[in-house]
Amino acid sequence: MKRKLALVAVLASSVMGLAHANDVEAGIAQYREMLQDGNPAELFEMSGEELWTTPRGPKNATMEKCDLGKGPGVVAAAFVELPRYFADTGRVQDLESRIVTCMVSLQGFDEAKILKTGYAKGEQANVRDMATYVAGASRELKINVPQDHQKEREMYEVGKRLFFMRSGPHDFACATCHAEDNKRIRLQGLPNLTGNPGDGIGFAAWPAYRVGNGQMWPMQKRLNDCYRQQRFPEPKFASDATIALGVYMGVNAKDAKSIAPAIKR
Repeated sequence: MKRKLALVAVLASSVMGLAHANDVEAGIAQYREMLQDGNPAELFEMSGEELWTTPRGPKNATMEKCDLGKGPGVVAAAFVELPRYFADTGRVQDLESRIVTCMVSLQGFDEAKILKTGYAKGEQANVRDMATYVAGASRELKINVPQDHQKEREMYEVGKRLFFMRSGPHDFACATCHAEDNKRIRLQGLPNLTGNPGDGIGFAAWPAYRVGNGQMWPMQKRLNDCYRQQRFPEPKFASDATIALGVYMGVNAKDAKSIAPAIKR
C-alpha cells in the first residue's frame, strides 16, 4: 500500500509539474505578445533602413543595388530565402555575410576590418541594423531556404554534422539542447531544431531583441552565444561553420512563418 501511495504521489507531482511548465510557457508567450507592440527592434529596423539608403563608405554609395538573392535592389522576401549560394562570391552566404559583401563591393568598405570588429561596434553595429531591416521586409512570409545548388546541399550536410558534433569541456553539442521536444532551461523552452518547431520559435525568430540585456541579436550573434554556452572557442564572424548551421536550421524550418525581428526574454 505504501508503495502504491508513493507511486501515486510521484505521478501526481509529475502531472502538476507538467501543468506548471505549461502555465509558465503560456505566461511567457503572453508576455512576449504584450511586448511585441512596442518591440525595440523597430528602432534598429528604422536605423537599418536609413543606413541602406544613405550614401556611405569610400565610394559614397548606398546599399540599394545590393543583390540578396532576388536581384539587385530587391529586399522584400529575400530574408526567408537565406542562406543561399551566390555565384559572384562562389559561396553560400547568410544575410549578414551577404550584407558585408555588398558593403565592400558597393561602398568600398574593408571586409577584413568589418569581420574583426566586435559585435554591436562600428560597422558591425551597422550590419546588425541593416540585417534587422532586411528581415523585417519578410515578416509573415514562409521560410524557404534553397537546396538547388550542390554547395547549398553540401552546407546543409556540414551544418547537420556540426549540430550533432559533441566536443568541448562539457561534451556538448547544439543537439544537447535542441534535438528533443519539450526541453527547457529554467523558464526558457528549447525548440527542437532538427525539424520545424513552428512559426517564429526557432530559426524564423532571428534577428531578435533580447529584453534581458537590452541588445539586438542577429543570427551570427545568436550562434556565437550558443558556442559560448557550450564552452567552445568563439567562432569567427560569418565563418562557414556558422553559415552551415544556418543552412541546416533554415532548411529544417521550411514553411514556418518569419516573425523577425522578434523579441526574446
